[in-house]
Amino acid sequence: MTEIETVVEVPVCPHCAKPPALCVCEAVEPVENRVAVLILQHPQEQDRLLGTARLAARQLSSATFKIGLSWSSLAKALGRPAEPADWAVLHLGSVKPSDLPPGREVAVLDRKGVVLADQDSALKGLKGIVVFDGTWAQAKTLWWRNAWVLKAKRLALAPKRRSLYGELRREPRRESLSTIEAIGLALSAIEGKPEIDAGLRDGFATMLMKYREAVAAGDVTPQAPKAGGDRRRKWRGKRG
Repeated sequence: MTEIETVVEVPVCPHCAKPPALCVCEAVEPVENRVAVLILQHPQEQDRLLGTARLAARQLSSATFKIGLSWSSLAKALGRPAEPADWAVLHLGSVKPSDLPPGREVAVLDRKGVVLADQDSALKGLKGIVVFDGTWAQAKTLWWRNAWVLKAKRLALAPKRRSLYGELRREPRRESLSTIEAIGLALSAIEGKPEIDAGLRDGFATMLMKYREAVAAGDVTPQAPKAGGDRRRKWRGKRG
């Protein structure tokens, strides 16, 4: 008689897609944002334990989370009318923090990657931001598979603080940020509301605390950070 192996699937939260031991959906505070956020996640993104994209979409009052490779237009991705010219994409290009206006952690670039002269007006004119979630290679795939992003402005980040990931992830650059931290930094600069950044960071901190507790209790197997950086696409000043 052949023994049949039974595979038991671990249930996950329908909102954050994390196992119960890591779900913080009911513990985090909602964050109000006027500027819309569109998070596009690569289908092969596998970071279920420490990923932050779904948590950001859960916390924000105006956020859309989609999984896929390409959409014919920004409106199709959002599910409502929208013009790319009114939006900015977190930048994937080679912009150094020193290239940005002095004192700014967030800067708007034109479609060619040139820093706009009137940053205050450029930030106030944005109606939304697009964020790619996945590894560097996956983010680049999303960039090139969606031609409409070339019609949008670009948003470069030069964060002064380090990510809350700390020892949980080894990154090649000290200014690397998680997706939720990058969104918080960008939205706070655009809307002039530091409480947006603070609220998302609090949610992220709660998630990391729950992760460490689950690892200590043996409920989840810890993800070992890879030497030299895990090649994940963390938002940084070099590109956004």
